[in-house]
Amino acid sequence: MNYTLHALILSALTCATPALSQDLLQDRQGIGNGRLFTNDVIGDGSDRWRTGSYVYSHLRAPRPHDGALQPFGDVLEYRLRAEIIAPDSGTRGRPYVGLLSAGAHTHFDLSGTDASVGADVVLVGPQTGMDDFQEFYHDTFGLQVPLNDPQLDDDVFLDVTGELRRTYQLGDQATIRPFVEAKLGTEDIARIGADLIVGRVGQDDLLVRDVVTGQLYPGAMGTGSGVGFVLGGDIASVAGSNFLPEDEGYHASDTRSRARAGVNWQPHPGLSLFYGATYLSREFDEQPEGQVVGSVRLNFSF
Repeated sequence: MNYTLHALILSALTCATPALSQDLLQDRQGIGNGRLFTNDVIGDGSDRWRTGSYVYSHLRAPRPHDGALQPFGDVLEYRLRAEIIAPDSGTRGRPYVGLLSAGAHTHFDLSGTDASVGADVVLVGPQTGMDDFQEFYHDTFGLQVPLNDPQLDDDVFLDVTGELRRTYQLGDQATIRPFVEAKLGTEDIARIGADLIVGRVGQDDLLVRDVVTGQLYPGAMGTGSGVGFVLGGDIASVAGSNFLPEDEGYHASDTRSRARAGVNWQPHPGLSLFYGATYLSREFDEQPEGQVVGSVRLNFSF
């Protein structure tokens, strides 16, 4: 890890620490819970590469979410995530990765820009138990036994992530939201892209971006109801990936792209159902093609 990366991590943690301390020193309330389940079985039907993930976010703030951006440190998101990255049984090409992470992020207003920054502690390897879980699941439901060899060794990483996103109105029920994002840690990636949201649903939600697909899911829900649609895409420059270690002969692709679409049905603000599909381009040189994964979410609060 170079000195620049050390400095960036230290700066992010220095910014985040007062916010975390403040959460313990003042009254806060839960303003929402977000979740997203992603699997290739509900995408292209295969069982390979970015095969499955689940993320859960709990958001807290001094006051309920009203659709407006809040100052730095007011909104805190506590995030738990699990993921399995698997070789393809025919081509192998990459190691098996079982991943568990926990972290804290803050979402805030930066001169009219929707900004977020945070850090996650990431565990990988057999210590996570994700390989045993996947084997149990596949055996229970009579599915093909997954390939989990070779597997990354046990390790611990610190992921630091930041995003800047602007919102532009295209009409009464349409917004486009270009963004830039950077992540350092398990993978060093810089992204640029945009999301188009059409319909009343999602326009005033506090949106969180999924790590794998880039799909936006609500951490705190707004007041819209009906049906909403989202289209998005991005392209990334990859400086390095600990999921594809070069010293073991793996070759990560220099660029990655994602294209996504989804539909959100929200009959009233306390209940919503989402399905989205995301195309993920090749992540390593030996990968013969991209893949499509599906994401689902059921949110309810009464």
